[in-house]
Amino acid sequence: MDNTFYIETWGCQMNDLDSQRISGQLKLRGYRRVEQPSDASLLLLNTCSIREKSEHKVFTRLGQLRTEKGRGARIGVCGCVAQQQGEAILKRAPYVDFVIGPGSIGYLDEALEGRSRVVVGFPDDRHYDFLSLDRPSATRAQITVMEGCNKNCTFCIVPTTRGREVSRTFESILAETRHAVETGHVEIELLGQTVNAYRSLVDGRNFADLLEAVARTEGVKRVRFMTSHPSEVSSRLIDVMRDQLTVSRFLHLPVQSGSSSVLRRMKRLYTRERYIEIIETIRREIPGMQFSTDVIVGFPGETDDDFEQTLSLMSLVRFGSLFAFKYSPRPGTPALKLGAPVPDVVASNRLARLFALQETIQQETLMSYTGKTVEVMHEGFSRNDPSVLTGRTDDNWTVNYSGDPSTPPGTILPVRIDEARHYTLRGEATN
Repeated sequence: MDNTFYIETWGCQMNDLDSQRISGQLKLRGYRRVEQPSDASLLLLNTCSIREKSEHKVFTRLGQLRTEKGRGARIGVCGCVAQQQGEAILKRAPYVDFVIGPGSIGYLDEALEGRSRVVVGFPDDRHYDFLSLDRPSATRAQITVMEGCNKNCTFCIVPTTRGREVSRTFESILAETRHAVETGHVEIELLGQTVNAYRSLVDGRNFADLLEAVARTEGVKRVRFMTSHPSEVSSRLIDVMRDQLTVSRFLHLPVQSGSSSVLRRMKRLYTRERYIEIIETIRREIPGMQFSTDVIVGFPGETDDDFEQTLSLMSLVRFGSLFAFKYSPRPGTPALKLGAPVPDVVASNRLARLFALQETIQQETLMSYTGKTVEVMHEGFSRNDPSVLTGRTDDNWTVNYSGDPSTPPGTILPVRIDEARHYTLRGEATN
């Protein structure tokens, strides 16, 4: 059987980037990527453990892929479930050939060559070879600036699956940025579990310094970053976002709850009032800034009043988009000691109400763009309709539009918005 691999990726942008790292390393070793499990000699699941159902999904999928072992295919489990469960995966699914955590991707050879079936942990000398990244986008480069998190929110398993905060060197990030631009990736997306907690261990420069340096790099047309923690939003960071026009007018800023009492039990390090103050300050300094957020409903002890405060915050801030989930107890997290989550039927009802409110807000926001001309970075053809071009606005809305199909990817062009759809805008390029 020739060296072919198939990889499925679940979870966050960090997992997407980890898959790019794995894919690039495999291609350097002579592997060819395929789109169907039945065509692969190596099957990889890059997993997420942020919610309990994600883990169940892993073992369900492994059971489905087990039949591929009959033709000699190997199976590897990567990502956060691999880090969290390690040897337990092999006990539950002994047909899995190896398990490798996100902190050990640089040691992929140990697993491929059979020297170790379980490669997990957070070595001090983590290998990060950005030259081998297999970037799927023609225009956008995701760049890890730091890994892990020190915040220890009571509901979160990230410190267990991703480790403590480790920042890359300032110069290595700028070198990767320059290389990305040289290969046509003019939109840079800086990534970290708590990206704005970045600190250079060499000279103490912080995320605001890094963002400014990346934004000023020759050839960079747009810079985004995620995920930010509200407690790490400084006045200096806001100044950089305002003054560097290549920095996107979009910020993902998870709030998790609109209730200060719930935020305290979550150990989020800010109050409802402080969060609103941050939003108002950014909007005052940067008019037109668009926000998205994360919300957890049904956290232990969340009352009806707590939830109503979340709804009222949603109405006040008017987020462009929302990622929301019912609270999912995770092993080893402090939230397990706070009592049981609210009954599932109550949490489900709250989640439905949250989504209904967000749907109204989002549609009203999208409708406000009709008739306007906005700048869109051209990315190529729409996946759903190859006859239509696609790109994103500076404030992160997807726009499908008609225009010159020979437009080079990465071009920023004016598009007149004619129609607002469920999650996207439709229009026509005007030059």
